[in-house]
Amino acid sequence: MNKIIELKNISKAYDGQTVLDNISLDIYDNEFVTLLGPSGCGKTTTLRIIGGFETPDAGDVLFMGERINDVPPHRRNVNTVFQRYALFPHLNVFENIAFPLREKRVPRDEIEARVDEMLSMVELKGFRNRGVTNLSGGQQQRVAIARALISHPRVLLLDEPLAALDLKLRKDMQQELKRIQKATGITFVFVTHDQEEALSMSDTIVVISDGRIQQIGTSTDIYNEPQNAFVADFIGESNILDGVMLGDLSVSFSGHIFNCLDKGFAPNEPVDVVVRPEDVDIVPVGDGMLTGVVTSVTFMGVHYEVIVDIGGFKWMIQTTDFVSEDERIGLYIEPDAIHVMKKSEYSGMFGDYSSFSNELDELSDAEGEAEE
Repeated sequence: MNKIIELKNISKAYDGQTVLDNISLDIYDNEFVTLLGPSGCGKTTTLRIIGGFETPDAGDVLFMGERINDVPPHRRNVNTVFQRYALFPHLNVFENIAFPLREKRVPRDEIEARVDEMLSMVELKGFRNRGVTNLSGGQQQRVAIARALISHPRVLLLDEPLAALDLKLRKDMQQELKRIQKATGITFVFVTHDQEEALSMSDTIVVISDGRIQQIGTSTDIYNEPQNAFVADFIGESNILDGVMLGDLSVSFSGHIFNCLDKGFAPNEPVDVVVRPEDVDIVPVGDGMLTGVVTSVTFMGVHYEVIVDIGGFKWMIQTTDFVSEDERIGLYIEPDAIHVMKKSEYSGMFGDYSSFSNELDELSDAEGEAEE
């Protein structure tokens, strides 16, 4: 694939606060790239720098090998779909989509043909004369996408365009966006904080935290081979434990020595160990590598989420087998269910399921300090 966008050592700060810290990223032709991370991590600023709405404090933006730092948005072969769609309420569907072509004084016959082509692509053929204020959220989004695509940009930027939609409509639009991207061959750069959305849509996921890129890879790579504790925690559910790599293919954690598939670490090197909840088998206590007490059971429809206390560490297990609260159970973990990571600045920040977010833990810590 041809490299279409290069971000080289990009930094950006607002009011003295660093938002992007020396990031570099290559984006290729006909690729669906998702910038994924929590609010305030720098993903939208990255998108705006690509679109020309922001200028980096340092570093270069290259488009097809040419530096475009100072090229304004309207002169870049890039269009943007914003979270609020930015449709013209006084224009109907046809005129909203046709607007970019009328601005360029494209002949009327060509406008008719290209708008009809776009309406067909976004499955709104019967809506050309409908007022946009009478459309549903999903239909308005399709109009915004059609308007952005009608000028045939090389890159389409999408800034959390699904955030305002309900769950089922979001899932429908995820599939639609992927279909449209494949049909047009246009590079999509999509911003979201929704991990499931990123995993289901993307060719490449760029995980961002604290203004820095933490990992770049396919959905499978990011999920199965996270590079640090932040990625492991942010992408899906993870039990993250302190461990020691005893040698190649052997790691110790939770008071037990496990066979694993990882190697290349120093002997007795401290590491972070990730075990996904769905990869743990519940077995009788006598057959377990680890044993613990069930502290809660939540029925999730397809499976149960079971929290198990093992030596004060709260594990999450996802299973179709029912167990009862206060029951003592065994856990069995296959070697390929264990993923070993280098220690990082995020080590110790994530891990067990005493709560499902760090916020409750921080509040508890604050209350404890106040009592002292």
